[in-house]
Amino acid sequence: MENFRKVRTSEEESPLPFSGLPPDVVEMKVKEGSKIRNLMNYAMAQMELKGRRQIVFSGCGRAVTKTITCVEIMKRKLGGLHQVTKVRYKTLLEVWENQDPLPGGPAQNLTVHKNVPSICILLSRDPLDPNETGYQPPEPPAGLQTQPGEAGEETSGSSTKGLKRPLPPPSEELLTKKLQVQVAGGPKGTGTTDHHPDHHQ
Repeated sequence: MENFRKVRTSEEESPLPFSGLPPDVVEMKVKEGSKIRNLMNYAMAQMELKGRRQIVFSGCGRAVTKTITCVEIMKRKLGGLHQVTKVRYKTLLEVWENQDPLPGGPAQNLTVHKNVPSICILLSRDPLDPNETGYQPPEPPAGLQTQPGEAGEETSGSSTKGLKRPLPPPSEELLTKKLQVQVAGGPKGTGTTDHHPDHHQ
């Protein structure tokens, strides 16, 4: 094989594994050499400026990790996206050319079929079927922890007490409960072993 050089790689075309997609859905085909920044600039423009509701990221082989990275960045930037992930195998066709053909003989090309894992991830602003395999609901917004306090200032007096009060105590309660368990756990454990024989007699 040292005389052969890979001259072409082609991917078999296969339909996207999602039902009910609009015909003009944007598919971001992530390649091993793709720059994440370029992919994200284009994808964000489609979703934010062009107002698209859905976008698909796909990649195979070594590009799978990069595909997942793009999806995670998108989810963090836009928030509230429903996701369906499909993993499958794709066939790649690699054409290798003989660099040192026999004189007068035909140039020999080898075609190699490779099965590689492939991932397709659909992101949608609109709700998707939660029973679909590979479905993930939108993640709660990152700023959620700060919201109870902010909401408390805007709502009426009675609920501000309700909202603000629970924030500090849970950690203290948890600590004391943990301590009780540890303290109570010791004697209880030894106590039960002492009492058992008495009950049997």
